[in-house]
Amino acid sequence: MDLFQAMGVYVKVVETGSMTAAAQACGLSTTMVGNHLRALEQRLGVSLLKRTTRRQSLTEFGATYYQRCKDVLGLVDDSEQLAEQAQDDARGVLRLTAPAAFGAERLAPALAEFSLLYPLVQLEVVLTNQIIDPIEQNFDAAIRLGVIESSGLIARPLQDYTLNICAAPEYLQRRGIPADPEQLREHDCLAFSYPAGDDWQSVAKQWRLTGPQGEVVVPVSGPMAINSSPGLRQAALAGMGIVMLPDVVVGQDIAEGKLIALLNDYPPPSRPMHLVYTQDRYRLPKLRRFVDFVMARWGRTQGFTAP
Repeated sequence: MDLFQAMGVYVKVVETGSMTAAAQACGLSTTMVGNHLRALEQRLGVSLLKRTTRRQSLTEFGATYYQRCKDVLGLVDDSEQLAEQAQDDARGVLRLTAPAAFGAERLAPALAEFSLLYPLVQLEVVLTNQIIDPIEQNFDAAIRLGVIESSGLIARPLQDYTLNICAAPEYLQRRGIPADPEQLREHDCLAFSYPAGDDWQSVAKQWRLTGPQGEVVVPVSGPMAINSSPGLRQAALAGMGIVMLPDVVVGQDIAEGKLIALLNDYPPPSRPMHLVYTQDRYRLPKLRRFVDFVMARWGRTQGFTAP
């Protein structure tokens, strides 16, 4: 005998007033309802109902037991709802990593909104340009630049990471505006120092642009190279030279006229960007909510990669 089912059948018999009505409410035959009641009485060793040919009524113990059954079944229902809620609520520590510039300029402000939506999630974020293995270093998700190699990770494509060549109006008034890529040779071009092994390390000495006739490679030089996008931006704002920086870093400055976009017909190459995570962690509500949040803002529908 399933005790909880028998208790539920007994409650229905009491509330509907007959075994026939209880059978209809429970989706059982009248015979099965009678079997549950007899099994319950045998288990308890006492009668629950007084039965006559015309009516049935509760025994004194039956009335007390009915209320206890209601309490117990209510607790069981509450416990199941609590379990369902625990499976669906986003909670716990969510460990994330992202490229430094994108993380500081785009991800961090967006996480303020995410935190309001899911206040039970505690965020731990590491911003670095180094490639981090989410599995080895115990991250729930990572935003990565560059081509994703097969690694057993789910890779969701995001909007490309694009760059802009720009300079401050003060510098351009002093040195002139380059009309084509070759004139960059005559200008102070401030370089970003990419770490060893980065596939963009070569841009510190030459800039690759895409023009109407194809790729253009221009050797550049200048008074400074620095391993910080915010530092490079500040140098450009101060009029030190021309920079090639991500749109996430200088886009607002260009919109406000603090920096002037140059060589619009010769855009720098973009880099693919992905959100990566493991399939087994995706079952966690905190990660599912974060993935939905990121894809709604920066996602692309094409190029989904699964392990």
